[in-house]
Amino acid sequence: MLGSDLLNGEVYDARLELPDWADPALDDKNWTPVGVRSEKPRIMDGRASEPIRTLGEIPAKKLTQPQPGKWTFDLGQNMVGWVRIAVKAPAGTAITIRHGEMLNPDGTLYTANLRTALATDTYICKGDGLEVWQPRFTAHGFRYVELTGLAGKPDLSTATGIVVGSDTPRAGTFACSNPLINQLQSNIAWGQRGNFFSVPTDCPQRNERLGWMGDAQVFIRTATQNADVAGFFTKWLVDVRDAQFDDGRFPDVVPRILPQTGAPGWGDAGVICPWTVYQIYGDTRVLERSYDGMVRWVEWCKASSTDLIRSQDLGDNYGDWLSINADTPKDLIGTAFFAYSTELLSGIATVLGKTDDAAKYRKLFEDIKAAFNARYVKPDGRIEGDTQCGYAMALKFNLLPEKLRSVAGEKLAADIKAKGDHLSTGFLGVGYLLPMLTQTGHTDVAYKLLLQETFPSWLFSVRQGATTIWERWDGWTPKKGFQTVAMNSFNHCSAHAASGCMIPSPASASIRRRQPIGTSFFSRGWGAP
Repeated sequence: MLGSDLLNGEVYDARLELPDWADPALDDKNWTPVGVRSEKPRIMDGRASEPIRTLGEIPAKKLTQPQPGKWTFDLGQNMVGWVRIAVKAPAGTAITIRHGEMLNPDGTLYTANLRTALATDTYICKGDGLEVWQPRFTAHGFRYVELTGLAGKPDLSTATGIVVGSDTPRAGTFACSNPLINQLQSNIAWGQRGNFFSVPTDCPQRNERLGWMGDAQVFIRTATQNADVAGFFTKWLVDVRDAQFDDGRFPDVVPRILPQTGAPGWGDAGVICPWTVYQIYGDTRVLERSYDGMVRWVEWCKASSTDLIRSQDLGDNYGDWLSINADTPKDLIGTAFFAYSTELLSGIATVLGKTDDAAKYRKLFEDIKAAFNARYVKPDGRIEGDTQCGYAMALKFNLLPEKLRSVAGEKLAADIKAKGDHLSTGFLGVGYLLPMLTQTGHTDVAYKLLLQETFPSWLFSVRQGATTIWERWDGWTPKKGFQTVAMNSFNHCSAHAASGCMIPSPASASIRRRQPIGTSFFSRGWGAP
């Protein structure tokens, strides 16, 4: 092993192997001892979540040579893990393995969206017949694999994808009569597999791979439908509590590695995620352990507001991230999430028997709701900004008087119809669209939206051959090609796969929950590729 890095890859020189390194008779006079670092002692806790494991294999489906000496293998599925190679070559031959999610128009590997992540492994052959090797201390997000350094044409068995991720047991499956919807569900599930990597990451391929709080709260309810993630999120919520600032702010990323803090819809994950874990698994311990932090977050939101309206200039505020020509006011979003976290906190206090706190935060919620209506809601039911996100969020968060709920539902449906049965929401609003349409009596609009195949829609990327969820609605289009390389992930499970994007019909869909727990990724029922 000459070098290994999670983002850049691994370099391995097989000529330097010590075949008898574990033999007690090994002459270790040339063995270089490891360096020992002096660190401040820290109490270690037992791990609550399943470990990262090798979960399955994907054989290559297609082989091309877009340029001399560059062999590109298509695995047919965007995945997370690494490649196992099987090669014969003279000693000293360097085999370079590069990874990408897409191909350029000329068939070469598209890596521009990786930014500074090299995502490249190198194996130097020892020249001893058939050599089989795979890296051990790195991981990549990819569908396509490029091998260079081979003397002749390889066959498909030369490269095999090894799927890696947190080994969370399957909890449910979904199937219906529409193959595009089934592919969408597959894309969601594969995105979850790749981005549940000890922590819930945003993406697995570029130089980021961070535990963005907003991504986690957007996707957690969907995640519980696909897999048993009780241990996974119980572990991550320890990280969330560890990362909280003394003044009550949650960072936008956990583990805390970036300076951004306090963003509406991101920091609120510190309340939403524990509540969701409790709702699904009935575990009050996660509420007990997170309770003080949730109180401090709500109190920080209150202190950071003026007359209970959250300023868009206090802390970070990403708004309805990556919405399509529909700018929901950021202070409206901040105030809405402030109200939502406060109402959830009142309910959590009730569950834990903290009656005084329950009454206190119920009163605060009602006050925020009144401030929200006074500031953003017109007498005719129009919500400032007049966006799908604004209406869906106001309905989901119980922010409207009863007489205006149906009005908001009508305006939400009308906006979708006016856009030709297309959505315009981003990260924060997308998960509430279909449930709120259904609750307000517009199931027909919800189905038209779900089944829409042109941009922007859930099925647009499916029609373009996507096998995971894209970060952007228009990550690639036939007219414009690739979106900006500054931010264009093709495996972003939280982006547009939020809870509620599926509306199963009893006549055409089947859902299975709580399957027996198995011992491996594919035996747990995720389905072999």
